[in-house]
Amino acid sequence: MVLEVSLVALAEAAFVLAHHDGVRREEVVDSLVGLLRRRNIRVIGADTAIMSAALLLCRPSGRISFADALIHADTRTHGLDTIWSFARRFPADGLRVATPG
Repeated sequence: MVLEVSLVALAEAAFVLAHHDGVRREEVVDSLVGLLRRRNIRVIGADTAIMSAALLLCRPSGRISFADALIHADTRTHGLDTIWSFARRFPADGLRVATPG
């Protein structure tokens, strides 16, 4: 049986674990990446390998949020090379980050 997980569910899980349950950022990332690497887990509309790589971007520092990492992965999954963001610290790894206005 395959379990399909949405990007919103992943972002919410990361937020709750880190901010409400006090789980260290590294542990949150490791847990989510471990989940995504399971054969029976699929992220709806996204590539799980790209999702895992993006989550690992936010592991070493608090500079990149979990949500921004997942948006980054979603953008790359769909073959886009530019993201528009108000976030000054958006992860540019492989993308051009443009600021509106």
